[in-house]
Amino acid sequence: QVQLIEVGGGLVQPGASLTLSCTASGPTWSAWTMGWFRQGRGKERQFVAAIRSTDNRIHADSVKGRFSISRDKMKPTVYLQMSSLQPEDTDVYYCALNTAAYVSTYVPAAAYEYSFWGQGTQVTVSS
Repeated sequence: QVQLIEVGGGLVQPGASLTLSCTASGPTWSAWTMGWFRQGRGKERQFVAAIRSTDNRIHADSVKGRFSISRDKMKPTVYLQMSSLQPEDTDVYYCALNTAAYVSTYVPAAAYEYSFWGQGTQVTVSS
């Protein structure tokens, strides 16, 4: 059984930083991609960033320069370091797992490409 455990949401002031982490448990995968998406009430789930076990990574244009995704070298755990947070970053942040292997440097960024999802963690940016 696959489980994704997200940690690190909370309430912060504008301009602050916050780090989210997500750990996947279950079978051992030869390859994986873990991504972060966010969703506001009444809005579509939006891609934030993703990283493969090969270290290939991408970030959405809206967060480039402010958010950074990284991974643990030893286990399927990823981190999303968020800085210069703004009220528009307020959302529920979801961790997702894709266990497909890719021969290229392709990094999946669409929600439908991820089979497993965490429960979500609320990030609120407000003064």
